[in-house]
Amino acid sequence: VQLVESGGGLVQPGGSLRLSCAAFGFTFSTYDMSWYRQAPGKEREFVARISNFGGSSTDYADSVKGRFTISRDNAKNTVYLQMNSLKPEDTAVYYCHRWGTGTWGQGTQVTVSS
Repeated sequence: VQLVESGGGLVQPGGSLRLSCAAFGFTFSTYDMSWYRQAPGKEREFVARISNFGGSSTDYADSVKGRFTISRDNAKNTVYLQMNSLKPEDTAVYYCHRWGTGTWGQGTQVTVSS
């Protein structure tokens, strides 16, 4: 079982990034999936969650509502996080997580700075 994130990088305030998380070794469509983030010196925090199968249900942290969108492509075993209107306080390592399990990705760094 493995989760592999990609798509992080350096972006200016107000910019956009799309993170991807490819899943391996389990039946991806049957699991809710989520994104978390951890900023330097802070605890890991919830960002977004998407329900299994069709992904009809989503949930977001208040701090990212209206700016971030989580989605999934079960044919590609991939979950995405589209991040728009990025702010410096969004700077963190972003982790993909298989909901309700101990499965985490290795993380991808997102830095928002001018």
